[in-house]
Amino acid sequence: MNLPPFHLAFPVHDLAAARSFYGGLLGCPEGRSSDEWIDYDFFGHQIVAHLDRTRTPRRHSNKVDGHDVPVPHFGAVLPMDEWKALADRLRGAGVKFVIEPNIRFEGLPGEQATMFFLDPSGNALEMKAMRNPANLFAKQ
Repeated sequence: MNLPPFHLAFPVHDLAAARSFYGGLLGCPEGRSSDEWIDYDFFGHQIVAHLDRTRTPRRHSNKVDGHDVPVPHFGAVLPMDEWKALADRLRGAGVKFVIEPNIRFEGLPGEQATMFFLDPSGNALEMKAMRNPANLFAKQ
């Protein structure tokens, strides 16, 4: 699947913390920046962390396959080996998971590895990998 990159702008309370998290921990190359925002290459997509010192995370979740999935959230669908390496790197860095790395919808067309965690500003991220990447949009 060859998709055009998406663009997402989101609030963060601290640009230095965002830089450490997205650029350092996640390894996203930094693009343009100013005193008010930083853009990143997020697995081939453009995300922009915009400074909002009054940022207060919104807490909401929906049940999905027995887990309380934080809403809103964003992330990327990675190849399985990259997903496993990222899960190991996050564990090694002591990241507290909202939902630990696990397999969801096991045995169904949408079977996927998934994990949820928060950035320093409380933005929820989901990183996933499909057992069969061609089934990303398959119905159960």
